Amino acid sequence: MDQTAEEKSNVVEELLRENGGWAVIDGGLAAELESNGADIRDALWSSKCLFSCPELIRKVHLDYLEAGASILIPASYQATIQGFLSRGFSQEESEALLRKSVELAVEARDIYLQKCPQKRQILIAASVGSYGAYLADGSEYSGDYGECVTLETLKEFHRRRLEVLVEAGPDLIAFETIPNKIETQVILGMHFDVFAIVAKLGIH
Repeated sequence: MDQTAEEKSNVVEELLRENGGWAVIDGGLAAELESNGADIRDALWSSKCLFSCPELIRKVHLDYLEAGASILIPASYQATIQGFLSRGFSQEESEALLRKSVELAVEARDIYLQKCPQKRQILIAASVGSYGAYLADGSEYSGDYGECVTLETLKEFHRRRLEVLVEAGPDLIAFETIPNKIETQVILGMHFDVFAIVAKLGIH
């Protein structure tokens, strides 16, 4: 059963209370994937592993939980429908890979909690990277997307991706490396879509 916004908010508050007002987020995913043998020299970066070696993603999540992390960030930062489509995946397959990013983190949490003698709160914060991250040309830091990228371009880029990620059931959405005002406006101005997500996830 889906949790309400209030229930989601209470989960976050409970995590902070449990940890004395703070929580440990996991570390770098890409570096750990590489140290486990993954080749991520690709425009899709660590999200390539969603179809090439998903078991390694799950392993890295588990490693971070065993090291004490309370919040897991799935391999969704560079994962976009458009990026997967460009690699020959269908729309349905691309959306399934997005959901898989969250599912792998949830699986790791379940595995960890099954063998953990002392149960504790662990949250999943699905990462949403910028349009520049999808371009993989460094513009995620400069914010220079060129004049051809409009408000509508960015709305279309983010809308379905956010819907799919939320449907996968994370506890939080983490917007990362949003480099310019126009993209921030798009994210905050997607009224029904984004505000429904904010309400559902209990982000304040």
